[in-house]
Amino acid sequence: MSSHTARLTAGLLLVAVAAVVLAGCGGGKKKATPSTTATTATTGMNAKIAAEVPSKIKSKGTLVVAADATYAPNEFVASNGHTVAGMDPDLAQALAGVLGLKFKVVNASFDTIIPGLSSGKYDLGMSSFTDTKEREKVVDFVTYFSAGTSFYVKASGGPTVNTLADFCGHSVGVERGTTQADDAAAQNKKCKSSGKPGVKVAVYPDQNSANLAISSGRAQIGMADSPVAAYIVKKSNGQFKLSGKPYNTAPYGIAIPKGNGMAKPVLDALKELISNGTYMKILTKWGIQAGAINNPTINGAVS
Repeated sequence: MSSHTARLTAGLLLVAVAAVVLAGCGGGKKKATPSTTATTATTGMNAKIAAEVPSKIKSKGTLVVAADATYAPNEFVASNGHTVAGMDPDLAQALAGVLGLKFKVVNASFDTIIPGLSSGKYDLGMSSFTDTKEREKVVDFVTYFSAGTSFYVKASGGPTVNTLADFCGHSVGVERGTTQADDAAAQNKKCKSSGKPGVKVAVYPDQNSANLAISSGRAQIGMADSPVAAYIVKKSNGQFKLSGKPYNTAPYGIAIPKGNGMAKPVLDALKELISNGTYMKILTKWGIQAGAINNPTINGAVS
């Protein structure tokens, strides 16, 4: 994906309002699979780092990167209806450049990405994955961002939520396969075991569908990674507001097939982007520089 001018970026943000806040998925399945075309990245190759790329990937020449494009500003479908835009695609482009590879971003349902990595369908998963010890059993991660989970509710009439304990007796809309879905389900058990009303947890195939559930009143509480929740609220035209403070700050990780030799070159490429300023430029472009890190690592899960 080529770099956007400021005006084009603004246009994408406006389109993302509809994509993030209003769009739903008919029948619970994507009708199409938008993706970028295979493109030569613009960041200059680092020959030493490029030499670390396993021959199997090098001979293929193109990194196939999977992202669930319903999570603006990290990844979403751009105004042309097929390009996957956002922080993760921009970073994928820059990483591919350092590694001397082309790249292609494929839109995939979140819960299918890790299985797709394991089966060899994708080379990288860059979709706001929280690096967890459980996921590290299946894939390797290179950490690249720091995010927590935030709550959002309807600005008018929404419940006050400061912690997960405030979920008791309320309904929650979450995306399938996320840490938020796990947290909501665990809180339901905690509420019931303490004699309080349980949590009605509605799990949706993507974040857009979860957002629609909140806006339509089918669920009272939304939860998403902190940069995404802030973006949802910002672009909701006053429909939503944040509630409480983020919890469980943890690293995002670039997901990589377990033990396939790509973790070290990806780590080294990311360090190069941090060193030359490209990394911070990408985060700043999308307004999420507060989550920047300067010490990426392989498999850096905190829980």
